[in-house]
Amino acid sequence: MNKRPRIELQLTLTDKILEILGWSAIFGIWSLTLINYFELPEIIPTHYNGTGKADGFGDKTNIFALPIISTILFIGLTILNKNPHVFNYPSEITKENALNQYTNATRMLRVLKLVIVLIFGLIVFRTIQNVNGNADGLGTWFLPLTMAMIFIPMIYFLINANKKN
Repeated sequence: MNKRPRIELQLTLTDKILEILGWSAIFGIWSLTLINYFELPEIIPTHYNGTGKADGFGDKTNIFALPIISTILFIGLTILNKNPHVFNYPSEITKENALNQYTNATRMLRVLKLVIVLIFGLIVFRTIQNVNGNADGLGTWFLPLTMAMIFIPMIYFLINANKKN
């Protein structure tokens, strides 16, 4: 493997906003979970099928899995994002294109971190709605929405990565 240039990237206003939104979403998912935890029944939905219907049930403490997993993923991707020279890229990284490629890749990770937390937060929200009788499952729109939230940004950033610099 070629020795890729290591560049200290400066955060743009967009990057800072994405980071603030991400950390706010982490705070939000934890707040939503903790505020509603004591009102939850002892048994809650813990799994949903492809159509959004609950098909697995368990103890209410399982609701903490969602904020815990999203927080671990968010922090792990935040740490990884400090080393864009180790990412996989669709083209060779040179001194000339490194800044653009690294900036694009780190921004993609910031967007995906936010999307992950939003999806997990949406599951927590819909689970709470379900047990309160205000919803029936996640909804048939959930799977297409989450796939779009993940793949549209990925396609956008991959197209940007393949543009000639």
